[in-house]
Order: sequence, then C-alpha cells, then structure tokens
Amino acid sequence: MVASLSSLGYSLPDALADLVDNSVSAGARSVDIEFTWNGPTSWVAVVDDGIGMSEDTLVTAMTVAARGPAAERSVTDLGRYGVGLKSASFSQCRLLTVCTAESQGVWLTRTWDLDVVEQTGEWRLLHKPPAETQRVLEQITDGRSRGTVVLWQRLSGYRNVPLEDQKTQQQFYDESEKVSAHLGLVFARFLTGSSALALRVVGVPVSPWDPFLSTHPSVRRLPVEQLPLDGHAVTVQPFVLPSLQRLSPSEAIQAGGPKGWLRQQGFYVYRRDRLILSGSWLGLRGLRREERYNLARVAVDIPAETDAQWQVDVRKATVVPPVALRRHLMRIAALVRTAAGETVRTRGQIAARQHGGSLTFAWNVRRDNGKISCRVNRNHPLVKAMLQEGAAEPARIRALLRLLEETVPVPALRVLHETDTEDDPEPFGGSGVADEQANQVAQQMFEVLVSQNRSPEDARQAIRSTQPFDQLRGFWNS
Repeated sequence: MVASLSSLGYSLPDALADLVDNSVSAGARSVDIEFTWNGPTSWVAVVDDGIGMSEDTLVTAMTVAARGPAAERSVTDLGRYGVGLKSASFSQCRLLTVCTAESQGVWLTRTWDLDVVEQTGEWRLLHKPPAETQRVLEQITDGRSRGTVVLWQRLSGYRNVPLEDQKTQQQFYDESEKVSAHLGLVFARFLTGSSALALRVVGVPVSPWDPFLSTHPSVRRLPVEQLPLDGHAVTVQPFVLPSLQRLSPSEAIQAGGPKGWLRQQGFYVYRRDRLILSGSWLGLRGLRREERYNLARVAVDIPAETDAQWQVDVRKATVVPPVALRRHLMRIAALVRTAAGETVRTRGQIAARQHGGSLTFAWNVRRDNGKISCRVNRNHPLVKAMLQEGAAEPARIRALLRLLEETVPVPALRVLHETDTEDDPEPFGGSGVADEQANQVAQQMFEVLVSQNRSPEDARQAIRSTQPFDQLRGFWNS
C-alpha cells in the first residue's frame, strides 16, 4: 500500500495543489507554502488559517480512504477520493506530519513515518513526532491561534544530499517557482475578487493566470452553452483570444502561459472553480494542436456530482469526456477553432488593405485545388524595386525568384518543427528589438516607399505593419 500510494504519478506542483485543495475546503483565507533547505533534513510545509480540525477529524484525515468518492461533501469541498493528503504527501516524502488547531484551541499532531510502517508491517499513526519535527512545528505555529500545518520531511530525492551541495539547493528552490506558476493557473479563480485567497510560495504572492484574457477588450466570447448531463448542467464558454498584434509584448508573454501558446490551446476543465485540466483537446477524434488554432481556448465547468462520468482521477489532473457530451464538445471545438483560424488569417489582410495592396507579407502562401504554393510577393516594395532597378537582367532576377519558390524546404521544416513553436526561427536574432541589420533593411524599404510618393510618416507606419517588422520594437525612436 505504501509503494502504491507513493507511485500515483504526482508531480511536486500537483501534490501541493492537492494540499491547497484541503486548505480551501477548510475555509482558509491565507495559505503559505514554505521551502526550507537543510540538506538531507530539508522540508516543505503548507500552512493555512482555516477552521482546523478536532482530534477525531484529524485521525480521519490521516486515515487512508476513510471517505470514499460517494461520501456526501459540502459545496466548498474540493476533495473526492479521501486519499489526496496521503497519496500526494507519500509521493514526495517519507515523514508526514499534520498539526492542527481549532479557534483558540490546542495544537494537535499526528505523524506518518513510512520507515516505521514498513519496519513494523503495521499502520502506526504516531501521536508524538520526532524531536526535530516538533521544533519545526513550534517555529511555524508560533503566534497562530488556529489553522493546519502539513509538514513534509525526508523528502524524496534529497535524503542523501549534503548540506553544502549548492546545485541541488538551487534546484530545490527552482522547484518553488514551478509550484507558484502551477498554482496560479489551478487556483486563478480563487485568487481574484474581493474575498480572494492569499496564496504565497516562499513568501511571494502567487499571481493568478487567466488563460482567456477575460478583461482584454479585444477578446471574443462565443455563445455560452449549457450541456445536460445526468440531471446536471455542464457550462461551456468558448473564447477567441486577440491576435498578437493587439497585445503588448508583456501581454503576449503572459497569454502564452506556463507551457507556451501551442500547448495552451484547447479546453480548460474546472470543477468547483478549481482547474482540473488545461490546454487539451480532450483526445476528441480529429482534434490536434495546430498553430493556426493558438487563439482558441474553451472553459468547461463540470459539476462535482458528475466526477464519475468525467472519470476525474485521484490526482485531479486528468479527465475523460463523457460519451454523451463528445459530439457537442467536438461541435463547439470546431466553431472556436474556425473562428481562431479566421482571426489569424485575416489580420494580415486587414493590415495590407490599410497600407495599400499586398505589402504585409514577403511571401504569398495559397492552397489551390488541394495543392499549397509558396510565391515571393512581387508587390513587396523591395522585390518590386529590385525588378525595376534590375531591368538590364530581368530574366536572371525572375529565375532566382522562381528557384527560391520551387525549392522551399517544406519536408525539412516539417521534420524539424515537430508541432512545437519553441524552436521556430525568429526575425533578426529573436531579441524582439530592431538591431542594426533590421534597421538597414527597414531603411531600404523606407527609401523605396518614399520614392513611390508616400509621405515619410506613412512609409514608417507601413513598415511597422509589415512582417517581420511588426514583431520588432525600436524603429525611429530618436
């Protein structure tokens, strides 16, 4: 049983999210997650100011599966199987201690020492923790009148690490940053509003991450749908995010989220406002991640009473859509993907119309009769000027353009791309700022446009909207 509970596939962020669930269910308004490095005796603790537990409730909480998934729960209870505290903790440590106090009450403590359990072959729930554990608990509870502390010691992967190992120490604290980003996504709805939860990791407030950019004026909300499921309603709200041209650089980075744009598209499944699954097309037939659908995100709120139909797992990290809803979810996915694709496709066309003709793109990519063609845009200012200025040898220039068009390395790009965007080539070094080479190319375009009777300001504005300059900052700032 110990080995099974330790091997349920929890990551550290998932495990700590499970403990924060318990704090939220206990009415906590403040939750602190502490990481303290001390070599082999390093520890992690989750400390809340919730209602605390009586002795009987504490023993029940420490008992494996004392409450099953069918047990009646309050509307604020984020639990399901009754094993979250134990399974999440045993996946990360060998010594688990819970210390709790009701309002103005005494602090009660119970400890699971898995070394003792395995040595004795008995589930011995210890009333008194080791002396070192007691010292840590006294430090944490000093000045607190109520709440609960979940303390992890003998952490997995750190038991034989010397105190002076600085690389492992840095890795230990790097984990706290991953935890903070994950909790900001999972508990985003709890971290906003007038009665927002105060959630901190190593003393730093967790920032909520809104995958739908709900407050941005350019976000599109498609119609909300209520899908019936066994007497309950599943609420589905599709969103189409603004194109990158409508976002500031910081907004674009924020909207990309912890996993990046490609991995954040898809459904976001919530249960009692707690995120269960993010950025997934739920394995629905024919739906896969594609760059043209990066702006498509869909919020799905499932009632806790339908956990069994959604096959919510012990870790509250995966779901399987019910058969009865799959055709509806596929229909909604098709709608939001189409809308997202149109947003990506039309933004360049709009910019081109605003600045006179096919200016925006150096390449024209089309699909005709099922075949994709890539052609250099002959109306691009630099291309057009080159053809005019090279009138003495137009055949050679046109031959070069045709050679480039007919040898676009599509197979190589397909192999290298692997459906990810992290290693995509970025214009002029990828810094996002116009360097000397970018300015030289822009200057040549500027001179060509002015020679075509455009005003200097109109020429500058046209270049700013032209790929790849629409992705760079720092032109003509002086």
